[in-house]
Amino acid sequence: MADDKRFRSLNKPCVLLIVIAGIERFVFKGVGSNLVIYLTEVMQMTSSSAARTVNSWTGFTSMVPLLVAPLVDSYWSRYSTILASSFIYIIGLMALTSTALNKSTSSSSSLSLFVSLYLISLGIGGYNPSLQAFGADQIDTDDEIPTTKTDKNPDKKSMFFQWWYFGICSGALLGVSIMPNIQDSLGWGLGFAVPTMAMVVSMIVFSSGSRFYSFEHDRNNDVKSLEKVAQAVKSCVSKFMSSKTDEESNLVELELEDKPLCVKQGTETEQLADQKSANSNHLVKIAKVVIGLLPIWTTLLMFAVIFQQPTTFFIKQGMSMKRNIGDSYKIPPATLQSAITISIVLLMPFYDTIFIPFTRLVLRNDNGITTMQRIAVGMFLSVIAMIFAATVEMKRLESESETLSIFWLLPQYVLLGISDIFTVVGMQEFFYSAVPEGMRTMGIALYTSVFGVGSFLSALMVYLVEYFTSSDGGKGNWFSDDMTEARLDKYYWLLAGASTLSLVVFVVLCRFQETRQ
Repeated sequence: MADDKRFRSLNKPCVLLIVIAGIERFVFKGVGSNLVIYLTEVMQMTSSSAARTVNSWTGFTSMVPLLVAPLVDSYWSRYSTILASSFIYIIGLMALTSTALNKSTSSSSSLSLFVSLYLISLGIGGYNPSLQAFGADQIDTDDEIPTTKTDKNPDKKSMFFQWWYFGICSGALLGVSIMPNIQDSLGWGLGFAVPTMAMVVSMIVFSSGSRFYSFEHDRNNDVKSLEKVAQAVKSCVSKFMSSKTDEESNLVELELEDKPLCVKQGTETEQLADQKSANSNHLVKIAKVVIGLLPIWTTLLMFAVIFQQPTTFFIKQGMSMKRNIGDSYKIPPATLQSAITISIVLLMPFYDTIFIPFTRLVLRNDNGITTMQRIAVGMFLSVIAMIFAATVEMKRLESESETLSIFWLLPQYVLLGISDIFTVVGMQEFFYSAVPEGMRTMGIALYTSVFGVGSFLSALMVYLVEYFTSSDGGKGNWFSDDMTEARLDKYYWLLAGASTLSLVVFVVLCRFQETRQ
């Protein structure tokens, strides 16, 4: 009941945006959760090639926000960015559906597939960080989210990000539960058409809620970007250099908090000032904020690498295990990803009602655990998940072909789901709070970029492991298509060891940060 009251305390726009975010995750998971099977069975790729393709695509998808976020924070409105990105997203989904209906493995179909996937990436790149920051803006209007250590009520911030994650996990649960069954039984054309229609509905719902939204942040950027560029050029070529008063200097210092890259309107003197120098100062300040977060950001990459396994090698594991229920039905391995989201949806409400009171009692801290401690707990659980995955894979190799039940994989999925409750929510809260108010879209982009770079790092690790473990004939590597020869257990042990090292470095950095404060 306590959590129901907390959810009801969110205003109407925030609740609506959480629902919209859930629809988008249904769409993305409906496409991405079973994509490795589409690539191997329809597009005739090898297991390692399909895994690298999926990792590279998800990596690019998560990196695009880093390019879009500065423009959104500085020149564009979040509302218009969400609408434009939705349109690009839908075009990509329609192209993907067309490719699946074509049922061809020719080079032109492969090109069409990759173009459609990367159009989807471009759409997501502008859509997700803008939508989440726009949702946070709705809370700011009535009940300001605290962003510093001195704020009195950090629970308000945690409430928003927890329910946001609850919403997207609910959508993801439907995506990984429903869509693989449709794709396996009714065909890939319908399997990609359903997410396309859902995204169209999402765009309509978002537009219909316009009268409820607060546009306070967007009003601060109501001057056209071309007009701002013209002002900057005019200022740069102007020979007139005016000396700035102390008040003007203070305004320059505050510009980062409002619009980090914008040239602001003001008095004639301000417009004729050296805006090139001011913009240079802004870029330096933005760089300082980002560079200051890089050490923590780097230690989270191995968690992101582990995050890629359920959509790649966990599925290949499941394909080689006993999947029958009854005489005719076989469980699609991708549906086991629903165990991650089910564990999140079921256990998330207990975080506040049970876990936090328990940690308050044990640690004698009114806030329970800190954001950084929350992230560390999740990283530790992800290591345990990899150890369990390696153990199960060893057991699968020892047993005869397809005699070990696929349900042996459930614990590693559940452990990753629990780790997400801690690490992913903690990451969202940390990166949103660690940047100035005018850079909040960038903060969300930094969070998603962890998974982007993590995806590329995962693809690189797959390539290197395949290269160094292959025999002279190119066979016998850890990722062999013949699952009786593959050694995924050794790869999981490698991930567990690297993640343990990352966790140790993360804890040391947090300790060092505390001693400096």
